[in-house]
Amino acid sequence: MSAGLSTKDISGPAIQNVTQNLCESLDSSVDQRVQTEQHVQTGDHVQTPSELAQHTESETDTAAQVSAAQVAVDLSALDLAGSAAASSEASLEVSTTVIPAKPSGFASFGFAPELLEALTAIGYEEPSPIQKAAIPELLLGRDLVGQAQTGTGKTAAFALPMLAALDAEQRTPQVLVLTPTRELAIQVADAFKSYAVNMPHLRVLPLYGGSDFRDQIVRLKRGVQIVVGTPGRVMDHMRQGTLDLSGLRSLVLDEADEMLRMGFIDDVEWVLEQLPSERQVVLFSATMPPEIRRISHKYLNDPAEVTIKTKGADSSRIRQRFITVNGPQKLEALTRVLESETKEGVIIFARTKAITVTVAEALEAKGYDVAVLNGDVAQSQRERTIERLKNGTVDVLVATDVAARGLDVDRITLVVNYDIPFDSEAYVHRVGRTGRAGRSGDAILFVTPRERRFLGGLERAVGRPIEPMPIPSNATINQSRLDRLRQRLSDGLTTEGRDEERALLSEIVQRVAQESGATPEQLALAALQLVVGPQPLLVQGDESWIRQAAGRDDRREGGRDSMRDPRRQERPGPGGRRGPREQSGPPESGMERFRIEVGWRDRVKPGNIVGAIANEAGLNGRSIGRIQIFDAHSLVDLPQGMPEDVFQGLRRLKVMNRELQISRSRD
Repeated sequence: MSAGLSTKDISGPAIQNVTQNLCESLDSSVDQRVQTEQHVQTGDHVQTPSELAQHTESETDTAAQVSAAQVAVDLSALDLAGSAAASSEASLEVSTTVIPAKPSGFASFGFAPELLEALTAIGYEEPSPIQKAAIPELLLGRDLVGQAQTGTGKTAAFALPMLAALDAEQRTPQVLVLTPTRELAIQVADAFKSYAVNMPHLRVLPLYGGSDFRDQIVRLKRGVQIVVGTPGRVMDHMRQGTLDLSGLRSLVLDEADEMLRMGFIDDVEWVLEQLPSERQVVLFSATMPPEIRRISHKYLNDPAEVTIKTKGADSSRIRQRFITVNGPQKLEALTRVLESETKEGVIIFARTKAITVTVAEALEAKGYDVAVLNGDVAQSQRERTIERLKNGTVDVLVATDVAARGLDVDRITLVVNYDIPFDSEAYVHRVGRTGRAGRSGDAILFVTPRERRFLGGLERAVGRPIEPMPIPSNATINQSRLDRLRQRLSDGLTTEGRDEERALLSEIVQRVAQESGATPEQLALAALQLVVGPQPLLVQGDESWIRQAAGRDDRREGGRDSMRDPRRQERPGPGGRRGPREQSGPPESGMERFRIEVGWRDRVKPGNIVGAIANEAGLNGRSIGRIQIFDAHSLVDLPQGMPEDVFQGLRRLKVMNRELQISRSRD
């Protein structure tokens, strides 16, 4: 049929249109018949019955043709009985059920669109294992204990569900996050802000020492929903009544094991005891020492427990090697490594602030774009330094552990441990600055011959062997330089420049060729020499010390299986006092022993000493060596090379309301 409707095309409005058209056609036919009858009765000529019948039949055919022309519908497929039954209803409705696709990724958690849009803009697609396990539990309001290494996405694991549960009308803090360092506090606060970029009324405030206390008070009075801070500064505001936690809903202890090592665990417990009884507590830690486990049992209510172990594939993305080198030759070995390893961005970890400055100055003198990140760097300068590292204006960053805590820069492809860390967790954190988000990376560790016994513990921590690496020779460095030069030349051939500039350069080449009679090859060599600069292209210095170091590069018997903690403490003897000092032995290599004028009579604990010195000197808690506490004084092993200003600052530092009066031990 040319204009028919099939059964599947029939809908409520379509059937109404068909019915209306049929009725109009029948009405038209009746009208025409009435008009004919009137014409017969009133006309001048009276038709005979046969003429009248013939005329009526003709009119009927015409009416039928008009009806067929107006409505051409195939009714053979319709259920007439059903249609008759349905005709009593006002209309016929046909509904369609659409089954939505099951949400995936972060949408599966039921987050609001503003959160999902922010995650998409950041580049988050699929939740990490810690996020998949923790977010559902936190959305239910449960307490949680999470054990995961850095770089696993744990910040988003607790930040996203807490943002989803915020009350936009409440102006007092609803979430408090405690972190061991100011650097981590800033990083976590920035993460909250990036996730809440589409929540304009949300306010996040980092609280840490070293920033203006009065400015923090002003911002607290204006109203904040999320506070991220270090225990000491948070306690200061709580004691002064400037931080109102009466409406707090959630508390997060981030890197709890680090807070324990830095001596903040008593402060953390004090904060916990001041909070409302009805609150959610979340504890994240890379390790679970007994003290952290005790806190979780005491302050958390039936917590969900999530443990994420780093897979072998994660560590395999980072190639880990070590170089055996004596202390005085470290700087030369470092420059050779940077020459031979063609990398985009580099972080060099040093033990003290003084060493970071020394290394940075030496590299800057050799032409590297280098920056320093340590405890003396102001926060504003730190932020600018990280931004320069991200955008490529700085290629090498020399940092201490505490200053670089939580640093996340995608372009870091090489980590150099200029000084060996004091424990395996610090090593894991350092190495984790590269190989982020599925990328590959390299990590190189410098060890002195005496430090090689620590390698076994580091290998067990990362679950794979750390390969030996020779100090790059002259031949290795020269080959690397030639490779880089060849790559630059190849890139220049394919790079599209401005047509006007290329025309000018071509004109210069032609003019020089005409004036000097040089061949194209000679001109190319001259241009390459300009690129190389005044310094020799090839290294030809003395490398006999490298061969001597390689000759001594043999493992000592049992060296890699005798990992010892350089910060072991003497256990108390009878009566709670320390045992004989002769048991302690001399300081470890690279450490210096100091005396401080606080002891058992002052009720001092090792954690008090570690926390105070770490914050003042800008050291990681792990960088502090052996601690021996006696009745009226204590002995502490600290890294060599302490700057004089830091030394004087420690003399005035108070622990348990007593000045340390630190001095170099003569014992």
